[in-house]
Amino acid sequence: MKVSQRTVRLELTEPLRISRSTMAARDAVWLAIEHHGTRGYGEAVTSTYYGLDTARLGRLLHDAGRETARCATPESALDALRAGELPAPGTPPAVTAAVESALLDLVGKRAGVPVHRLLGAAEAPHAATARTVGITSHQAAAEQARRLTRLGFSVLKIKAGAPDPEDDLDRVLAVRNAAPHARLLLDPNGAWSPALADTLLPRYAGLGVEAVEQPLAPGDPEALAALAARSPLPVIADEDAAGFEDARRLAGRVHGINVKLAKCGGVTAALRIADLLAGSGTALMLGCLTASTLGLAPAVHLADRARWTDLDGHLLLAHDPWTGIGGTDGTVRAGREPGLGVRPVHGAPPPGEEPAGWETAGQETPETARDGEAAQ
Repeated sequence: MKVSQRTVRLELTEPLRISRSTMAARDAVWLAIEHHGTRGYGEAVTSTYYGLDTARLGRLLHDAGRETARCATPESALDALRAGELPAPGTPPAVTAAVESALLDLVGKRAGVPVHRLLGAAEAPHAATARTVGITSHQAAAEQARRLTRLGFSVLKIKAGAPDPEDDLDRVLAVRNAAPHARLLLDPNGAWSPALADTLLPRYAGLGVEAVEQPLAPGDPEALAALAARSPLPVIADEDAAGFEDARRLAGRVHGINVKLAKCGGVTAALRIADLLAGSGTALMLGCLTASTLGLAPAVHLADRARWTDLDGHLLLAHDPWTGIGGTDGTVRAGREPGLGVRPVHGAPPPGEEPAGWETAGQETPETARDGEAAQ
């Protein structure tokens, strides 16, 4: 197998302000894994919160790609990843998720089936996605809510955590008045203390908010579970539920867990968490980072498994360089074509031709076969 990567800049249509930061752009590193002229693609994006800058992310994907290229076939590489043998121990979850995405895309293309079929779903999943409204003026939030509901969005996720809690309440009220029939989710990104949460949650319940995501600062899951037990609103864990062990600790003790592939380690890890939560009383939420359609596509193939779907990261971009999952009308849809079902906006390169701007990290030769097997 041969692997290549490319770094691109993803600009947002407008800066997104949350409680801890404001973001206007981020870098994405695309990974391509090729076998006999067929390519699969994955994406990882930079994240200050997860300690992944552009240089580190590029190095990690380069190393993981070279390791993956030593496998004899994409199918054996995917089996090794699912068994925990790839990539190397200590690899950040976002890198593992990108490698798995590229392998799923490639294996699906080689088998002639979409990824959701590889995962056992006969029909292409689709779901109403939440659309994020950042911390902004009340007027801007109301105008955005009106525009989004006209487009077809039925779920709005409002960011909270402004210095003045009353400002957040007024913003949610403005959105509620502008979109009276929309389902509202609230996300303070860990900005509240337990005492403040106790004061605010009944007021948000009175405004018809459906659930609140990570109201407390991460690092004390016991406090989050205790808040969930007394909250008048469902409480969803996000930053306090990164991986399987975090989910196991909170299963049955919070109302939901936000599973992001870049946070937990990819599709296989997400399915393990979904199986863990089944029947526990804790519902699954599928979330994302701001990324392109390529980065979100693997999660969309899981969308039928979630109670809440928050897969709008590609909709925040000024120019999405990939297409194939929709979402502009409020609904994301898994592609029906083989693999992830996504493609570059400007077309994919012909088979066997290296895409412009991509750096090759390995060559498809017998010497790169894993465990002494010849590359096929």
